Amino acid sequence: MSPRWRLFPTRFKVSAIGTLYIVATPIGNLEDITLRALRVMKEADLIAAEDTRHTRKLLSHYGIKTPLISYHAHNQASRGPELIRRLEDGENVALVSDAGTPGFSDPGADLVARAWEAGVRVEAIPGPAAGVAALSLSGFKGDILFVGFLPRGEGRRLKLLQALAPELRVIIMYESPRRLARTLTEIAGSMPHREVLVVRELTKKFEETWRGPVADIARELQHAEIRGECALVLSCPAAAVMVPPADLEGCLLKAAKERGLSGRRLADQVAGDLKIPRRQVYQTYLALKAEGRVE
Repeated sequence: MSPRWRLFPTRFKVSAIGTLYIVATPIGNLEDITLRALRVMKEADLIAAEDTRHTRKLLSHYGIKTPLISYHAHNQASRGPELIRRLEDGENVALVSDAGTPGFSDPGADLVARAWEAGVRVEAIPGPAAGVAALSLSGFKGDILFVGFLPRGEGRRLKLLQALAPELRVIIMYESPRRLARTLTEIAGSMPHREVLVVRELTKKFEETWRGPVADIARELQHAEIRGECALVLSCPAAAVMVPPADLEGCLLKAAKERGLSGRRLADQVAGDLKIPRRQVYQTYLALKAEGRVE
């Protein structure tokens, strides 16, 4: 990996510029890594890792002794400029996340943006990505929308799910095992006409998958003890009447004001008026209530 060269006319000298390599690493099974990724990590001057302890296990497994430095959400403001300076000084840096491809639901995108702004060469070393792997297991067809992790706050989360309800694309998202049952129940309320694939511990020894109508999977996993990060893939919606979120909110607010209703009675009335699933309407009502717009 020879460095790129840049001419500085005002200084009348040539300076070497390194390359930032975006290296995909295994999401579970250590065998899921490319020969190119191993070579790049061996030849790089430095590896910037989200968790150095986690990455050191991978490096030890393959006998890679390249120096490690941490780069994560809590130090990216200070560590980012430092890494850019080292790249500008001619060092080659391999950026890795804890699992999968950097830039998806981790701070890697910030460093990549800094590199582009600084005129540093950026090169992708493709490989595993949990969302893509889960999609390949699902058998769902259609264009894709990657959401990542849902908001933790109930109001924001329900509002996002309601906004996603009219989506005609396959939706990929990640979820913590602690919040999986709750999230599936909320998805069943806002997007009842979809199927879902849930996979936990993807590529690992105890990998498990569930696939079927989202309401059925939500009931099946309601009291299950789930461990390990989960990936969810939602199919394109089955043929159904799709009401835009703004229109549904407007109908709820109008019915609440004119009929003096609230809660499930309000949801029942609006669902009957629009001829759509009551759960979809009730989830929108809960999001409005969390914002203080209805009682």
